[in-house]
Amino acid sequence: MASGFANIHRIPELRKRLLFTLGLLAVYRIGVFVTVPGVDRSIMKQIMAGASGTFLGLMNMFSGGALKQLSIFALGIMPYISASIIIQLLTVVVPHLEQLNKEGEAGRKKINQYTRYGTVLLCLIQGYFIATWLEGQNAAYPGMIIEPGLAFRFITVLSVTSGTIFIMWLGEQITERGIGNGISLIIFAGIVADLPDALTMLFRQFRRGDMGVLSLSIVAVLVIGVIAVITFFERAYRKIPVQYAKRVVGRRLYGGASSHLPLKVNMSGVIPPIFASSLLMFPAQIASFTDNPWLQQFANMFRPSDWRYNVLYVLLIVFFAFFYTAVTFNPKDVADNMKKQGGFIPGIRPGQRTAEYIDRVLTRITWGGAIYVAAVCVLPIFLQVRFNVPFHFGGTSLLIVVGVALDTVQQIEGHLITRHYEGLAGPRGPRLRGRRA
Repeated sequence: MASGFANIHRIPELRKRLLFTLGLLAVYRIGVFVTVPGVDRSIMKQIMAGASGTFLGLMNMFSGGALKQLSIFALGIMPYISASIIIQLLTVVVPHLEQLNKEGEAGRKKINQYTRYGTVLLCLIQGYFIATWLEGQNAAYPGMIIEPGLAFRFITVLSVTSGTIFIMWLGEQITERGIGNGISLIIFAGIVADLPDALTMLFRQFRRGDMGVLSLSIVAVLVIGVIAVITFFERAYRKIPVQYAKRVVGRRLYGGASSHLPLKVNMSGVIPPIFASSLLMFPAQIASFTDNPWLQQFANMFRPSDWRYNVLYVLLIVFFAFFYTAVTFNPKDVADNMKKQGGFIPGIRPGQRTAEYIDRVLTRITWGGAIYVAAVCVLPIFLQVRFNVPFHFGGTSLLIVVGVALDTVQQIEGHLITRHYEGLAGPRGPRLRGRRA
């Protein structure tokens, strides 16, 4: 392991990418403490103290604690994710967007531009509701807003919109010039930064006597077990055997080798819970930041402890698992490329039959992956209701932290191995690869 990390410093490009990623994540964490002008964040901390397990607690977790600080990053990256979901769904039904999606890199750049415009629009809407909600809280908590009014609303909307756009830019820069997926790493950094507070809260409950030794032990075993399950499924693959026909080129004989097509059980990774959370947070945020009784009742339906929220959450996770897999993996293209290279699956005719077989196998394992992700993500409710555990130890946050960490380490290993270095585990250690079929 030590030699694996030492090899990182021997590759200038990898070293620069890691330092660049860490530097931008540090900038993001510093920005969390830049408060919106005209507010008292100490009063907001009092409000958030009792919001664990509620919608505000969930929003605060995904923003990396920025909401509790009333930061310019209070909206987090969720508006960008919501805009991405909307644009991807519209790509299926709007011919113009569908055509752009087929135009390659130029079309994707145009779609990304539409996503940015959608992000700004969502930020303006959510920022306005946050500003009006803060003014409404000023009656119950005097001094929270220094000078309520139109100027305060304008400054708040401008601040949180600019903050989200800046986070979006940071994520894109990390993806392009750093290591890992920038958006996922920003969410990862926010959750990890709040884990020490969650641990402190947990042990404070233990010292006060609110939690016994048995309960604390059960929680520790559950958390370790969930991490093990996540690691197991995230590294699990279904390997389809592929045989390449022999062919003669000149006086040389090529082909005849056996290989396999690895299909990841959870091909969508941490995208389904992030997308599902973002989609559920947007209407709940607007509803909770108003004084309308009907909208307040609607917001209560979207509390993470409500069964209706969890049913909808599970359905959205399953939907986005299949949707994202369908967007990122095309069995027909894989079958065509395999046929061009002289490869075939034993017992399956090349071409259309191969595409149908891959699609059938992919559908089965995606069901398994979607059920696993949904089961892990609803664990917080059991932990909170039974043991009153901080939300950070729930399945959603653990899935994001472990999944993003594994993907990032895998990318680092890829850089090491392509330059003829051993991976992080060393020459005799295990690689980060899938299990045998």
